[in-house]
Amino acid sequence: MHYQAINLNEKLSKFNDLWSPKVVGEINDYQFKLVKIAGDFIWHEHQGTDKVFIVLEGEMFIAFRDGQVKISKGEMFIVPGGADHKPFAEKECHIMLVEPRGVVNTGGTESELTAANDTWI
Repeated sequence: MHYQAINLNEKLSKFNDLWSPKVVGEINDYQFKLVKIAGDFIWHEHQGTDKVFIVLEGEMFIAFRDGQVKISKGEMFIVPGGADHKPFAEKECHIMLVEPRGVVNTGGTESELTAANDTWI
């Protein structure tokens, strides 16, 4: 067995594309994904599953139809399954997502921002 820690900063340095989650690990049926974001995403929802946002660098916001939440470096937020939401960041922000394997970044909404799924770095 080969034991090695996953260096998140090293993984983040391997890509520059925005809104395109990259898988860095799995536990049971859940994936840990790194993503760089800036600007606005689209309104979407994930039916049947919650989604965890952990901010590693910068700050981001998640708009909901009835308000919004600000998530800063070192903070996390859980979006409940089925909640219509739109992530955005005024400046580039680095986040980790924790979600079930197979979850598409735009939920059930097709968009030019829909990223390839299950892309490992």
